[in-house]
Amino acid sequence: MCGIAGIFGPKASKEVLSSMLAKQTHRGPDFTGIFVKEAEVALGHNRLSILDLSDAANQPFHSPDGRYTLIFNGEIYNYLEIKRSLSSKYQFITQSDTEVLLFAFQEWGTACLHQLNGMFAFAIWDHQTQKLTAARDRFGVKPLHYSLMEGSLVLSSEITPIWTFGVRKKANKKIWSRFFVQGRYGEEEETFWEDVFQLPAGHWMTWQEGKLTVTPWYDFVTNISRQLEIPQDQQEEYILDLLRDAVKLRFRADVPVGFNLSGGLDSSTLLALVSDLFPQDGAIETFTFVTGDDRYDEILWVKQMLQGRPYPLNSCLLTCDEVPELTAKMSLLQSEPFGGIPTLAYSKVFKRAREKGFLVLLDGQGADEAWAGYDYYLKKESGIVQGTQTSPLKPNALVREFAEMSHQQAYPQPFESKILNLQYRDLFKTKIPRALRFNDRVSMAHSTELREPFLDYRLVEYVFSRPESFKIRDGQQKWLLRKIAGRFLGDQIALAPKRPVQTPQREWLAGPLKDWVYSQLESLCNQTDWFEKDQILKEWEDYLRGNQDNSFYLWQWINTAELMK
Repeated sequence: MCGIAGIFGPKASKEVLSSMLAKQTHRGPDFTGIFVKEAEVALGHNRLSILDLSDAANQPFHSPDGRYTLIFNGEIYNYLEIKRSLSSKYQFITQSDTEVLLFAFQEWGTACLHQLNGMFAFAIWDHQTQKLTAARDRFGVKPLHYSLMEGSLVLSSEITPIWTFGVRKKANKKIWSRFFVQGRYGEEEETFWEDVFQLPAGHWMTWQEGKLTVTPWYDFVTNISRQLEIPQDQQEEYILDLLRDAVKLRFRADVPVGFNLSGGLDSSTLLALVSDLFPQDGAIETFTFVTGDDRYDEILWVKQMLQGRPYPLNSCLLTCDEVPELTAKMSLLQSEPFGGIPTLAYSKVFKRAREKGFLVLLDGQGADEAWAGYDYYLKKESGIVQGTQTSPLKPNALVREFAEMSHQQAYPQPFESKILNLQYRDLFKTKIPRALRFNDRVSMAHSTELREPFLDYRLVEYVFSRPESFKIRDGQQKWLLRKIAGRFLGDQIALAPKRPVQTPQREWLAGPLKDWVYSQLESLCNQTDWFEKDQILKEWEDYLRGNQDNSFYLWQWINTAELMK
């Protein structure tokens, strides 16, 4: 896991590239590598060493014949299998997945993407044809941002380096309006900032002679229609084998591996699988965040799950006093809106993991979307914030002209089933894209790598393709996953209802943080002309009086105030 940056065209410069890399050193503190041909190409890399810790695996990485230069962020989990298939033709000098990726591209071109099981964003420069090829993984676990300026293309893992390149920081009002009116966290290609784009998940792009082309390479809908038909009495074992292999592949690392643990089904199932695969490995440690509030902390559930298992637990405390400073730091790193105080609490997990030398953590992200685990799949809810009785949005606080910029766009519905279309939306348009963005930034802020076994594409595709009865039965969601989990955990955990990950955000904002909140609201109204100040203050006063069913809109305003500074 690393950070990448590149400049292609007449503005390619070692000095500018070095400044860009300096903005994302947290993504890779172990080595900073640069390759530059002035006014032609500049490639840079911030390395976080996970596989093959030697200098031989540093990047930018060059092919033996000098034709290709690669910069790569992520992990190819099945790199050993691909390496074996290439070993008769290529001579490997490292133990890294970077070298495997470069040779795979050299052998198969962009067709190699279909063989990769991993999370990745990479760029390869062909010195012979003067052509850039860049690609992003199926679900967009790893980010890749880009911009065009004065005949040059610039790309990087994060947004801040692009501003360092010289692209001005200017709000994309259409995207911000949709955020406040519809609760949308951006679009597949557009970001919250004008002239800063992201390569969509499952796409590759080329740049040659000043022409940019973006092409989809991952066809999820077609893949769903081509899934193997496993006999019904073998389905459970087949899925369990996929789960085990997904976890096993994500334990490939040359550094210690731990995992993030909550009291929910997904996290518990992950624990069960790790325990099944590595029953006596006391070197594996677990991490969970707490806030000191028994109404929200899941520490008792976590301790119950760990009973009889050899994995030490690290309890990572977030205090109310830390919120203002952490909000400022996280807003700078995220560069776009993020998900509130739970994201700040999550950051304490990665901070502690880094301090203890655990540079890789596993997480249960992705199970709800593939297995139809959200309540609104069965109920008529928006899905923006679960468990609220009132709207999480306050468009009444917006200036009318600004609110009208939020044009409603229908999400694609490629399936006949309503539930499948909701799952598809959450996987590719809403929940997973925003969660992956939050998680990438919050983990990399502390130079740690996050891996999500439930987002193994083989598992997602197969489970998604199953009939509704495999996911929802007798009103029980994620039915087959619960059945599998029950073999390891017992019914008390396997059948427990879904609990959103929460913190005392509502209480803190109205209590010990209220002065800070008010100052943020004042700042927001002074920084933009998007809001009716009297409506902002009216909603705030109403909140202080106890109308605290949700605090989503309040966090939107607080977070925006930081991002506009």
